[in-house]
Amino acid sequence: MNKRYLGIWFPYLKTDWFTKRNTALQYKPVVVFSVSRGRMVITAVNNIAAQKGIAVGQVLADAKAIVPNIHVEGDQPDFFDSLLKKFAEWFIRYSPLVAADAPDGVMIDATGCAHLWGGEQEYLDDITTRLKALGYTAKVCMAGTIGAAWAISRYGTQQIIPGGHEVTALSPLPPMALRIDALVCDKLHKLGLYETRLFLQMPAKVLRRRFGDHFILRLQQAMGYQNEAITPVVIASTFTERLYCFDPIVTRPGIEIAVKKVLDTLCERLKKEQKGIRTAVLKIFGIEGNTQQLEIGTNRATSDAVHIFKLFELKFETIAPGPGIELFVLEVPRFDEHIATQENMWSVEGSLDTPAVSLLLDRVANKIGEDTIRRYLPDAHYWPERSVKKATSLSQQPTIDWDTQKTRPVKILRKPEPITVAAPVPDYPPILFRHQGKVHKIMKADGPERIEPEWWLQEGLHRDYFYVEDEEGSRYWIYRSGHYHNEQPVEWFLHGYCA
Repeated sequence: MNKRYLGIWFPYLKTDWFTKRNTALQYKPVVVFSVSRGRMVITAVNNIAAQKGIAVGQVLADAKAIVPNIHVEGDQPDFFDSLLKKFAEWFIRYSPLVAADAPDGVMIDATGCAHLWGGEQEYLDDITTRLKALGYTAKVCMAGTIGAAWAISRYGTQQIIPGGHEVTALSPLPPMALRIDALVCDKLHKLGLYETRLFLQMPAKVLRRRFGDHFILRLQQAMGYQNEAITPVVIASTFTERLYCFDPIVTRPGIEIAVKKVLDTLCERLKKEQKGIRTAVLKIFGIEGNTQQLEIGTNRATSDAVHIFKLFELKFETIAPGPGIELFVLEVPRFDEHIATQENMWSVEGSLDTPAVSLLLDRVANKIGEDTIRRYLPDAHYWPERSVKKATSLSQQPTIDWDTQKTRPVKILRKPEPITVAAPVPDYPPILFRHQGKVHKIMKADGPERIEPEWWLQEGLHRDYFYVEDEEGSRYWIYRSGHYHNEQPVEWFLHGYCA
């Protein structure tokens, strides 16, 4: 497929923004200025000011002498850089590959996109009409190279350059259209080379010797002899599907049909490449430029379109279609290998390997939060609070076996809580302990079990653990930190609750 690029130039981006906020300015000459070397220099003009002879780079005082009733606004470079980036993100509805072309343009890789609108002319008409409705003037050009699209959108008049005709279209344009340095342009003008056609056929060696490598690079890029790529403002995921709606969708059934359609297409791709979704993001673009986003996750890789749809369906109530939705984009930023395996005739119902359990956990996690479901694996540490780690998925396998030789409480506190004890005896449990204001009289006890500190991780005292039971029959796991030494008190802690 031949590459097609769309160059969009906003000749009055800054003044259009001020006019959009104050409609009274649409019939007045407007300029934007910034301070440079102690002088107020014009950085942008609107169409009316340009027709009256005011140009970018002119000193503001000189402009006011020409047009006394000029309207002046201060420049905001950082803001307009951000505005251009937002424009680039807005154009994602027309192509997944869009780049901000500072200071006043956008470049789109439109390869394979125009047919969705009925053709390239219809594609351009839709863009220019939408921009005009938003209050922005724009010039556009579709060409086979980035350089040609950029040049003709700014210096030419044609909107569509057929593939292979870039050299002809560039011929009458000035050298500046090639995105070269101003100093090189001055050299070309001094030699009488005011149009690109005058040096297009000159030997590259001659041009390189006089004008440098960068000049040759730009020239070859514009003509299509050298490859050039854009840097997208949003990096598209490996697996992405788009669904453009010619009639805006405003109803819940319409949203469901659209999401099912884009999901079916994407899941078919995933199955062919033996991949499965772990995280999926649904981006919804409204006709007014607003964007909404829904995100779901799965415990294990899956390419089941029905299951993924049910996860998104839990969040449909948050969608606000407004006047209508025109584009659905489904991305898979995270995926894993997923090979369909033959089901066992005999399986343990209710185990994590049961597909029904995995699907249920996905629905619960996406409805009430992923953090509500936890799975733990054994970890190679002596300290009890470090002996387990959180699993990243249902399919993650432990690297070591669970230690089943030692009894452990059903609940271990993440951080041991200090307790006060009475009548302690070395190497024996206390008679009673106080925790959170309540006194527990110890009726039965078992222990001690000594656990040494992990000296390679931290310094500290050993722990002597006891299982104790109070007068109410409640059982606890407590420990003493270190030895009794010279009758100095030692610290006791509560670390777990037993069944």
